[in-house]
Amino acid sequence: EVMTNWRRLRAALPGFPGQVLAHQVHGGRVLWQPGCDGWTLYEGADGHATDAPGLLLLVTVADCVPVYLAAPESGMIALLHAGWRGTAAGILAAGVRLLCERAGVAPPEVVMHAGVAISGARYEVGAEVPDALGIPRAGAGPWHVDLRGVLADQARALGVGEVTVSGHCTAEPGSPFFSHRASGGTDGRMVAWLGRPAAA
Repeated sequence: EVMTNWRRLRAALPGFPGQVLAHQVHGGRVLWQPGCDGWTLYEGADGHATDAPGLLLLVTVADCVPVYLAAPESGMIALLHAGWRGTAAGILAAGVRLLCERAGVAPPEVVMHAGVAISGARYEVGAEVPDALGIPRAGAGPWHVDLRGVLADQARALGVGEVTVSGHCTAEPGSPFFSHRASGGTDGRMVAWLGRPAAA
């Protein structure tokens, strides 16, 4: 069924002859993608960036944050998978830096959107999470962390020009989205994608 869904995705997006994804490791590595035909799977990365039309960047999520980055004037884009470990490892800074270096732009020329993910109200964590993210712990715990809020703060500190955040929560009752936490680990994964179609 999973492979059938991948084939359906490809068939639904005919403007993208190339697709890239990776075995994600909750780290801070972002790959530059010059373009490809067909599917290409990489090891040990949690983000991709490109300026190639017709290349679809893909990450899988089920509570973690899909982070969409673009330098609109240059046409360069990046897509990141940001859980708490990747956020602590600096994946957002790595993505912004790579985009700026390749596009020859400064952070104020970059825009960011933090997509559908678990909300802070439903993301209960142990002490290791706020500690890794540099968030002061109030009280005895457990604690709640708003990952999208953390990423938005990081983006503003980096000087990113425009920051928007989805209001949808994967884990709220009745949510149409997959949630690893709300399902007790039985849900599948969603695919986030970003790309510019190839010229017709």
